[in-house]
Amino acid sequence: MAPSHSDLLAESLSKLETCQNQANGKADPGHPGGNSVSIGTPRIHEGYGFRPPSGISTPLIASASAASESLVPDSNGLGWPAKSTYSRLTATNEEKAAREKRLAEAVRTILDCIGEDSNREGLLKTPERYAKAVMWMTKGYEDRLTDVINDAVFMEDHDEMVLVRDIDISSLCEHHLVPFTGKIAIAYIPNKLVLGLSKLARIAETFSRRLQVQERLTKQVAIAIQEAIKPRGVAVVMDATHLCMTMRGVQKPGSITTTSCMLGCFRTQQKTREEFLTLIKR
Repeated sequence: MAPSHSDLLAESLSKLETCQNQANGKADPGHPGGNSVSIGTPRIHEGYGFRPPSGISTPLIASASAASESLVPDSNGLGWPAKSTYSRLTATNEEKAAREKRLAEAVRTILDCIGEDSNREGLLKTPERYAKAVMWMTKGYEDRLTDVINDAVFMEDHDEMVLVRDIDISSLCEHHLVPFTGKIAIAYIPNKLVLGLSKLARIAETFSRRLQVQERLTKQVAIAIQEAIKPRGVAVVMDATHLCMTMRGVQKPGSITTTSCMLGCFRTQQKTREEFLTLIKR
């Protein structure tokens, strides 16, 4: 039985914390004072463990590369892919058309099952429209994070918090296939490397355009940024409203779900964490 998304995510987070702890506690014998990395040591930013080296300024270091590769759940740069993700990514035009046709037929079956007439004027093309719409709403399955991040990683001597907040997010709940929407705040403290600001939003968008639960979405965004630029810490907080709670079931409009993921110094240093939480409430 293949491991679930949750199992892969938990394993990745556990390995990430282990590697961080080892890095913090391991001294470089060639440098007095116990610093594990010297000022002149080239940084690695393969981008989530699978991005190829960017050039002379960021050469690949074999030992560190092996450590980062162990954190990657797949070898195709997709970040926690589902069972059929790779086949969707590599599908030909004919296969894509056949996939949408199967989707449309399934939607037509749903319409018939709920008591509708799938052949009446208003619903005649609904199956095809919905098939195209759901493929777009789940287009994150086709995004390689190596392409999302691209070359937007820059050397910069900045060691204070970088925060982008109020990023609008829409996703589909994997339990009921209805939307949940909200805002996400992403912060990190650089370690010689900064990420293009728009890439923070694009990483969040990539993972939100999949069938999701909010808890997993929050962690995936944090781990992806951690692996992309190896900052001193990453913090992600998301507030969202779930239609599965407001229009069905318990039916509690106005309820908001908040999830967070703190890595590195945001997890270990209370003052850093408090600064972040204060800034996102301003």
